[in-house]
Amino acid sequence: MVIGVPLAYRKLRQRRVARALGEGGPAGIAEGRYVTAGGVDQWIQLRGADRSNPILLILAGSGLPMEPFTPTLRAWERHFTVVLWDRRDVGRTRGRNGRAGNDTWTFDRLADDGIEVVEWVRRHLGQDKVILVGHSQGSIVGVTMARRRPDLFHAYVGTGQIADMARNEDLTRQLALDRARAAGNRRAVRALERHAPPYRDARTWITKQRWSMATDPEMRAWQRRAPAAILFWPGYSLADAYRCALGALFLPPQLFTGTMACTPETLGTRFEVPVLVIHGDTDAHTLPSLAEEYLEAIDAPVKAFVRLPGTGHLSMLADPDQFLAELLTRVRPLAVTA
Repeated sequence: MVIGVPLAYRKLRQRRVARALGEGGPAGIAEGRYVTAGGVDQWIQLRGADRSNPILLILAGSGLPMEPFTPTLRAWERHFTVVLWDRRDVGRTRGRNGRAGNDTWTFDRLADDGIEVVEWVRRHLGQDKVILVGHSQGSIVGVTMARRRPDLFHAYVGTGQIADMARNEDLTRQLALDRARAAGNRRAVRALERHAPPYRDARTWITKQRWSMATDPEMRAWQRRAPAAILFWPGYSLADAYRCALGALFLPPQLFTGTMACTPETLGTRFEVPVLVIHGDTDAHTLPSLAEEYLEAIDAPVKAFVRLPGTGHLSMLADPDQFLAELLTRVRPLAVTA
């Protein structure tokens, strides 16, 4: 009985979320399914009010399924068919396939998977091209996909864009130390002083990230909101919720190495598609100044850098309306014109 009451409450909240989201309407789409990419089943969600709207594929950061945050991006579905993908190291895809072979997972492998996902979505929705949004570590995957197969994309949009990780880690650790000292957070100060770049293994870097985020007001606020969104997401089992909550702690070795090695040169600077970076101006984890430097070095048909005032690393989720306004002004016209 003691266990049954919270489980029943969870079921009730899940049903409420499902009813609020609805089914997409006669012209729309609201689907979640596994598709085969790279020889394994990978989970995608497709939602939008009109299947003829431009397709927007979001590539999330390390270990983070975006699916539980669908209600946050609900307004986007009026203007785009929003596609969320759990790649090999994320969410339902990892739940189905486990960690087998994770020591061979590279950003090239994830980009190949992503291209297969895009090709499936294009066939399924009867459209030629997709708008690609890469957030944080997902921006490495997105840049690789956009450069490898420009024929598949209207544009690439980076947010929390990774650019020069050696410089980024030196600077962001110091910023985190400054915040911790100002707040009198001695535990954070000790942990950050013990873990200085260059980081030799994923565990050490994740520890730095943990304390960097713990001293960031935007991240702390989001970490208070996220557990309820995950726990009450319709269709999630408790195991799914557990994987989602702790997903960022799982970082396969070659993805860690590839992340630490990122520079503008390794990412590449020649693009055959428009490139836009929509970046939180207070992002303390992937610095906007470095992302802007990277964009300046890029050769692309169209490029633009936009700072979203008052937002940080999670600008897409922390202020989805402001982010959507930039997408509608700068990005959607590229797809509609095409």
